[in-house]
Amino acid sequence: MKAKASRPFRAEDMDFASSFFTGLTSLATFLIIATLAVILLNVLINGWAGLSPRFITGGSQDMFDVKDAGVLPMIVGTAARVILMTIFVIPVGVITAIYLTEYAHTTSPVTRVIRAAVNNLAGVPSIVFGLFGLGFFINFVGQHMDAGMHPGAQNPVWGKPALIWASLTLAVMTLPVVIIATEESLRAIPQGLREASLALGATKLETIFKIVLPQAMPGIMTGGILAVSRAAGEVAPILFTGAAYYMRDLPKSFTDQFMDLGYHIFILSTQSPNVEKTKPILYATVVVLLFLTFALNIVAILIRARMRKKLRLLT
Repeated sequence: MKAKASRPFRAEDMDFASSFFTGLTSLATFLIIATLAVILLNVLINGWAGLSPRFITGGSQDMFDVKDAGVLPMIVGTAARVILMTIFVIPVGVITAIYLTEYAHTTSPVTRVIRAAVNNLAGVPSIVFGLFGLGFFINFVGQHMDAGMHPGAQNPVWGKPALIWASLTLAVMTLPVVIIATEESLRAIPQGLREASLALGATKLETIFKIVLPQAMPGIMTGGILAVSRAAGEVAPILFTGAAYYMRDLPKSFTDQFMDLGYHIFILSTQSPNVEKTKPILYATVVVLLFLTFALNIVAILIRARMRKKLRLLT
């Protein structure tokens, strides 16, 4: 009995499979872009009417009054905590990534513990970071600083919710993003550059700071951009660590509380005496938060583009 001959492979089969999966990925991309466009259009259409120079550059005596509302304190507070968070998280994340990539042995128990901690940290809910900031930064670090620096003070200076504690809490939350992005950027640098630098007599530390880091800087900036994007809209980590329901003045020091756009949106949507009346303020505040996030990202992207241009000129 003759065996049944198998059908010969044809190029048309590969063309059909390629076209099918190309169409499938194109459809998924279109759905993502369409969803984003619908969300942005809905926010812009409902919030554009509430935007005005008075709304953006002024404060408010009554945050639920459409005619008197202003978001300048929230803009300043949001920008301050994000910028301060970036200053804290990037050095620590870069140093950790350098150790894991350039110095640590992959089979070392210490390295495994650090990587497990980074991976677990990336999956912790944001509200847990808020409770951690309250317990560690405020109740432990802040109160001990008050006991050592301001003994006998009637009111706490450091042991209370403040801008610095909210920023440090956000820095801890976004640390895995910066570490992972920096590690990938460092691994992308050819090993030959390191070997050539060492062969010319440079030390390992000089090689890292003069050869590896400048080449990896665009990737490090990408990690910073991702950290800014995540932190700008987070509310849960700052609920207990620094955000204020209402403040008449702008924050003047690291130990002051601050108003925040994300927290203000939460208040408008949950504690308004008349939700329909405050809807224009709510949508307008969301528009301002989106524009502020885009502005912070654009600044970081421009800095990254300038660094890439300098690297091209050097090479």
